[in-house]
Amino acid sequence: MSAEIIAFPSPPFVAPNAAAHDRLQRALTALDAAVTAQRAAVAEWRQSLSQLSETMNGLGASLHRYRGSLTKLEGQVGALNHQAVTLEQWADRTLAQQCG
Repeated sequence: MSAEIIAFPSPPFVAPNAAAHDRLQRALTALDAAVTAQRAAVAEWRQSLSQLSETMNGLGASLHRYRGSLTKLEGQVGALNHQAVTLEQWADRTLAQQCG
């Protein structure tokens, strides 16, 4: 009797670096997605900075107008105060003349 050797089926041929190449390809794809997401985040951040800058400029302009209004009001209050002091002095002199 002779023995017959039966060969096991061999797996399909895969180049030794195919698995490494696949891992590298997946890593590069993930890196590309991360860079794309980062670009979007930076663009959104820049847009937010631009909006903040516009808001701050508007706030500065509003404060400048408000300061101008307060300065004008200060002048008007000063003029009214001067008139009040003048009237008070006139009233004091008038009373002094009537009583004296």
